[in-house]
This record gives sequence, structure tokens and C-alpha cells, in this order.
Amino acid sequence: MEIKEIESLARLMSENGLTALCYKEGQVSLKLERKPQAASFQQEAGSPFMPAPVEAPEAPQKEKEGTVVASPTVGVFYAAASPESKPFVAVGDRVEKGDTLCIIEAMKLMNEIPAEVSGKIAEVCVGNGQVVEYGQPLFRIV
Repeated sequence: MEIKEIESLARLMSENGLTALCYKEGQVSLKLERKPQAASFQQEAGSPFMPAPVEAPEAPQKEKEGTVVASPTVGVFYAAASPESKPFVAVGDRVEKGDTLCIIEAMKLMNEIPAEVSGKIAEVCVGNGQVVEYGQPLFRIV
């Protein structure tokens, strides 16, 4: 693989806002990752770059009640067992400790994520097919 091809893939990532890209062609395998940009910048004609203004919240946010179920691993979040199936749970559903809430696919392994407590699903924090990080909130149960 030529360096120009790698530069082209990196440019493609930047232009499309991607933070990771896996590429495989024959025996060559390449994985590119970059950190998302923390702040956006604006430029006015004739002036230096200035950071976009950040507004402070009006009031401190109260911590939400309930138990947060966090991802035990990095992977892909699936709300249902298959694309044709209905989601394991939805907001308002009652769950018992040990009930399957979702599946996290990590390294080609499907990991069922159980409810840690009994209660009602108050919030689903991620979308189907979304890549999740270790410790990222998945559900809130009250």
C-alpha cells in the first residue's frame, strides 16, 4: 500500500467526520483512528481564529435517579437478537434482575447484557448499531 493511499483514506475520514476506519485488501490490513475534535473554530475575514462561544448551563444539572447499566466492553450495541426481532426492552418496560437488555458484539462474540437490578427502563442511552465504549451508559433503570 502506498503512502498516498493512506493519506487519501485519512482525508476521507476527516471529510466525513469518522473517528475510525478499517481497510483490508488482500494481505494488507490497515486500521486508522483519530480523536474527535473537541471544539469548533470560526474565522471571520481578516481576523484570527476564534473559538466558538460556549454557554454555561442555567442551573446545575441534578444527577438522574436510578441504576445505570454501563457497557462492560467496547463493541457494537444491538437492541434486538436480529434485525427482524423486536428490541429486548424499551422505555417503560419492567425488567427483572438477570433479564437480557441488549447484546454487545465484541470481536465477533455476542455478549448478552443482563439487568443488574429489577425495575423499569427509564432511559435507553444508545441507538441500535452504535459503537459503544467501555463504561458508557446503556440504560437507566428506576
